[in-house]
Amino acid sequence: MSIFMSLYIFLIGLIFGSFYNVVGLRVPKRELFKQERSYCPNCHQALCWYELLPIFSYLLQKGRCLHCLQKISPLYPLMELFSGLSFSYSYWVFGFHPSLFLALLVLSMFHIIIVSDLRYMVIPDKVLLFFTVLFIVYRFFYPTVPWWGSLSGALTGLIATAVIIAISKGGMGGGDMKLLGVIGLALGTELLLLTFFLAISVGAIVNLILIFFKVISRKSPVPFGPYIAVGGAAAIFHGSFLIDWYLNRFF
Repeated sequence: MSIFMSLYIFLIGLIFGSFYNVVGLRVPKRELFKQERSYCPNCHQALCWYELLPIFSYLLQKGRCLHCLQKISPLYPLMELFSGLSFSYSYWVFGFHPSLFLALLVLSMFHIIIVSDLRYMVIPDKVLLFFTVLFIVYRFFYPTVPWWGSLSGALTGLIATAVIIAISKGGMGGGDMKLLGVIGLALGTELLLLTFFLAISVGAIVNLILIFFKVISRKSPVPFGPYIAVGGAAAIFHGSFLIDWYLNRFF
């Protein structure tokens, strides 16, 4: 039964992931509700249902638009797979527990943020505001973290990032600051700090690798939102274990 449910939730994640791709691409351009059907960004041809199947359409079309033969970014199927796997893994970790819904909300926000930040280097305020409201509602019904814990997490995310932005003179952006504030609201101070530490660690390693292979230069602007998402996902699933391991190892 668990395997069946995991597969079912995986498929739901693929479907939601396809929608989140659209949101992440359209919200920064203010086009989310201007055109109902999905379309090719190159030829603007409306897509048929068989061109909208998550992952499978990309494979069947060999990564190209059927109308103009323009290459389709692999970001689309990869992010659909991200949502499918993360949704399914959330079920394996939490089962049908209120924590599952919190995890799915946070991961959904991460999906949209990754797409918009990679494509436009923008973290849309509208997306953050929408999920902020959802997290407040969630905390009202399921106060797993005290309200002052959520408030402390939000303020820590905002203030700490603002200080880093001021010191580094642009090392991070205002969108990153607001995203960390929302994560602090959702997860509390401890998991926020873990998210930030993991984001910086992963970002440093990946950027060094990209610089070494000359994919980017030292002065190339790099979106930090995806690294925050990676750190946040790790904190959601294994935050308690990582914090306990660290405290037992060094204190």
